Amino acid sequence: MGNITLKVNGKPREIDAGLDLQAYLATIDVNMRFIAVGYNGQVIRKEDFAGLRLNEGDALEIVRPVGGG
Repeated sequence: MGNITLKVNGKPREIDAGLDLQAYLATIDVNMRFIAVGYNGQVIRKEDFAGLRLNEGDALEIVRPVGGG
């Protein structure tokens, strides 16, 4: 199928073509319970991760909460 290049948190990442957002997040071992994801400038609901196919040139921002006070 080939590869595509995304920008993830500002850095280029090459991934398998055809992956959806949920599958990609699983490949990088992210706990989906504790993240927020921006996709091309829009926040994506967790319920929509599996239906969102990633394409060449897409930009993801993966945000994890940071504890502290």
